[in-house]
Amino acid sequence: MSAPGPRLRRPRWLHRWALVCLLALPLDAAWANDPATVQQLLREGRTADALATVDRGLKASPQDLQWRFLRGVVLTEQNKLSEAEAQFLQLVAERPDLPEVFNNLAVVYSRQDQYDKARQALEMALRLQPLNPVTHENLGDVYAKLAAQSYARALEQQPGHAGLPAKLALVRELFSPRPR
Repeated sequence: MSAPGPRLRRPRWLHRWALVCLLALPLDAAWANDPATVQQLLREGRTADALATVDRGLKASPQDLQWRFLRGVVLTEQNKLSEAEAQFLQLVAERPDLPEVFNNLAVVYSRQDQYDKARQALEMALRLQPLNPVTHENLGDVYAKLAAQSYARALEQQPGHAGLPAKLALVRELFSPRPR
């Protein structure tokens, strides 16, 4: 589902989001260093190595929640969004009490420009963990994306409307790169 007109840039929060949520899941002490290794590999952009590390962990412990979650994170970073979505949906079906899974499912939906699905996933995460500031921020970003889509549709239908271009520009400015 993409908005009419120019496509909005992917916000910077999508790059950090999965790793932030990853840190919140409990670790099994027997392999506590391996998730850190996966995180480091992802930071270095070595997603193939990260996936190989996760797959080794899954081979040893196929039902381990942390490895299965990490697999979804790595698949997301590799832009294998259908596979990542399936991984997170399977986890949601088995463990609907984990807000981190919903957060990362929302990342997948956002990268697919499915902002309404992302909103629903984030709202579920907030029902499970209402005081998570990262989730609140991400939900605000998704609402801004939804607003941009609506403003663009309205402008397409009513090109002469005086206030719409300014509103659309303001929302798009939220996601434009800032000089450092």
